[in-house]
Amino acid sequence: GTTTPQATYTTSAGNVAHTNPIVLDSAGRVPGGEIWLVMGSNYKFVLKTSTGTTLATFDNIYGSGSRVAYLDNFTGNASTVNFTLTAAPSDENNTQVYINGVYQQKNTYALTGAGNILTFSQAPPLTATIEVTYF
Repeated sequence: GTTTPQATYTTSAGNVAHTNPIVLDSAGRVPGGEIWLVMGSNYKFVLKTSTGTTLATFDNIYGSGSRVAYLDNFTGNASTVNFTLTAAPSDENNTQVYINGVYQQKNTYALTGAGNILTFSQAPPLTATIEVTYF
């Protein structure tokens, strides 16, 4: 982590910053109950008593951000291999594709075009349900 104070937020929207330092209530809880971190940032949390005595240090806590998870559903027609996703996944490793509830290995499809076209190596069967989750 770092000793440079970094912003933390009260909501996933990242529009209301916590005070720095965050002062816990008398029960040791965060006001509002949530701490949101900046994606890609490295944090160090230091827990202190009201008199300033350090109780614990938690280092190398990474902000995972508030990525948006997407779910797209399609129906196979035995000829279409390209399906347009709502958004482009951040990486093919961040996709999960199911046909009729069966997980599809990554080597059975690719992301093409601007990254938002799901292209199967062969067309899903007629009336097959295709579920794609990604972020």
